[in-house]
Amino acid sequence: MISIAIDGPSGAGKSTISKAVAKRFGYIYVDTGAIYRTIGLAAKLRNIDAADSRAVISMLPELNIEIEYNESGAQCMILDGADVSGDIRLPEVSMLASKVAAIPEVREYLVDMQRKMAERYDVVMDGRDIGTVILPNADLKIFLTASSEDRARRRYEELLQKGIKESFEDVLKDLIKRDEQDTQRAAAPLKAADDAVLLDTSGNTLEESINAVCGIISERIGSDRK
Repeated sequence: MISIAIDGPSGAGKSTISKAVAKRFGYIYVDTGAIYRTIGLAAKLRNIDAADSRAVISMLPELNIEIEYNESGAQCMILDGADVSGDIRLPEVSMLASKVAAIPEVREYLVDMQRKMAERYDVVMDGRDIGTVILPNADLKIFLTASSEDRARRRYEELLQKGIKESFEDVLKDLIKRDEQDTQRAAAPLKAADDAVLLDTSGNTLEESINAVCGIISERIGSDRK
């Protein structure tokens, strides 16, 4: 099995780019951030403070989280039998995801789920600690980044397309706060693996970024199936 790890900060385009790259190469796309978002949403639905590690940990055995793929190949998150793929994309849930992801026991709870996907399929897996923790022996590791303003603009436009009204200033502020939480947390902080290929997509169009990642994969692995 071939595994490609794509890490980077919030708003770097990891999910969109990884999804397109996986489709081009015929791999399975695994959005690990969606799993943390699902746990954050579960805490919210149970009126649990996502920063209360003890309460979040006690909730984990109760959860039934599954990953499914619909007819178009899109990843769907199923929480306790309900498809929550849309609900987990709300800005509030993004912040909750960052909080629960800082809890070591949550990360340990999800490690097996993520690694088993890579054992069963050729995968493109994105997140914040894929190359450093989840798949340290991945065939290729890429660290995507872009300027804060560029990432906030992309996230702002994405929210607008989904009909979610947030000011650009609030999106930028939330993104900077998320960066701080992700890079300073004690459990698996956001950082590039030592052997990762660094790719700054500032100023790129989406297609340019996708082509850049595909170029790296073709050069390093040589398995472009387009």
